[in-house]
Amino acid sequence: MTNDRKQPSEFARDSQSADLTPMLGTLLDGRTLSVDETTTAFEAMMTGHVHHGEMGALLALLATRLPTPDELQGAATVMRRHVTKVESSLPADDVLDTAGTGGAPKTFNVSTAAALVAAGAGVNVAKHGNRSRTGRGSAEALESIGINVDAGPAVQARCLEEAGICFCFAIHHHPATRHVMPVRKAMGVPTIFNLLGPLTNPADAGRQLMGVWDGRYQKPVAQALNHLGTRRALIVHSDDGLDELSISAPSTVYEVRDGEVSQWRISPEDVGLTSVDIGLVTARDLDHATEMMKSVVDGSEKGPARDMTLLNAAAALLACDQVSDMKEGVQVAAASINDGSAMASLEKLASVSNS
Repeated sequence: MTNDRKQPSEFARDSQSADLTPMLGTLLDGRTLSVDETTTAFEAMMTGHVHHGEMGALLALLATRLPTPDELQGAATVMRRHVTKVESSLPADDVLDTAGTGGAPKTFNVSTAAALVAAGAGVNVAKHGNRSRTGRGSAEALESIGINVDAGPAVQARCLEEAGICFCFAIHHHPATRHVMPVRKAMGVPTIFNLLGPLTNPADAGRQLMGVWDGRYQKPVAQALNHLGTRRALIVHSDDGLDELSISAPSTVYEVRDGEVSQWRISPEDVGLTSVDIGLVTARDLDHATEMMKSVVDGSEKGPARDMTLLNAAAALLACDQVSDMKEGVQVAAASINDGSAMASLEKLASVSNS
């Protein structure tokens, strides 16, 4: 089969619009898109130069299978081109993001707590996040404990420099997605865009701890991050379905390091922690989730929520080459909580974000 799909005259195109027909033909023929083809298609979509019908068709065809590393790389390249940047004095290659895809069963705000603990241990964290379908995503949780989540890029840069952590609220950093959002909402199913947010950090973070809602996506995401030049990244998914490292089951990790992708497994017991029922780290609502997160960071929580945070903070520290292995990471993360450094990072973030 070929890409030459002649269109009846009644389907004549608006001369002002871009044309996704070649890419649609490729996908309809059962083939995948190259980096260049994906870049062309997503540039047209992100600049509003293509019909909504074509957008929906392209996104639906991509959603029928796993995206390839080339497709993720091309789409993320366009997203990065159009993102509103956070320009700080820190080397981007030494900045970490802990954003995940969401879409997995919700426990509490583990990646946000881990980000604060890692910041307390000396890591520079540009935490990319959004509101959640559950009403208790990173934006809601941070806002409820006094962080100005709507701070602009200049204030975010100050937070990163002075507090070691900033929050990059996704809705303020991706204006070009407004062209695609009506199509995504109308489709009502996950698309490749659900994977692109964590691949598009506004501070160009070169380090990543990224959870995905389905383990099938780990390898292509890892390969795409490798091609995009990420210095080191851990892409995680647990056997009990979380887009975090779980305290209730073993987890699989795909690691990007030195231009290579490797895979390994980890259980809580491997680093001196105890597996518990997932219900013990599952929040009832936003207030409960916020209280769990804050009690971990201030040191008053001594149980499973703390252990789950330590496990994920250890992975964040490993991604930043701050520790040599996960066991050491757990120890360094615990020290960040115990000596008040994690809480100090939270308090400084609140102060600077509201300045």
